[in-house]
Amino acid sequence: MSSKVVQSSGKRKTAIARAVLKHPAKGEVKINNVPLEIYQPLIARLRIQEVLEIINNPKLEKCDIDVIVNGGGIGGQTDAIRMALARAINKFIGTKGIEKLLREYDDALLSGDSRRVEPKKFGGKKARARRQKSFR
Repeated sequence: MSSKVVQSSGKRKTAIARAVLKHPAKGEVKINNVPLEIYQPLIARLRIQEVLEIINNPKLEKCDIDVIVNGGGIGGQTDAIRMALARAINKFIGTKGIEKLLREYDDALLSGDSRRVEPKKFGGKKARARRQKSFR
């Protein structure tokens, strides 16, 4: 039996996640070498586990998924990891049903969210905020 390796990536804001799915293996999911079961914070772990629970395919129990993520903050990294996982699993199983399931649940799992932070301009503290004028 030959082993199969699938690579995929996900991006959100400035966070980039790269996932490597190996089959056959023990069935572990690791994020930056931390098992998903003990990944912190809890909200991030639950959001990542959502993806695995939606798909619920028996093939996944024999897959190891290693995710390396860097850049961005906790929220951006979580979304990048979700996208990388969904894309890797979609590529590995490769049925129209899986893709349809993922798109119905959340379209951002397969196609990215292109929004970025707007750069700050002069004359104010943030991108759009300006010093107020008073005419009294």
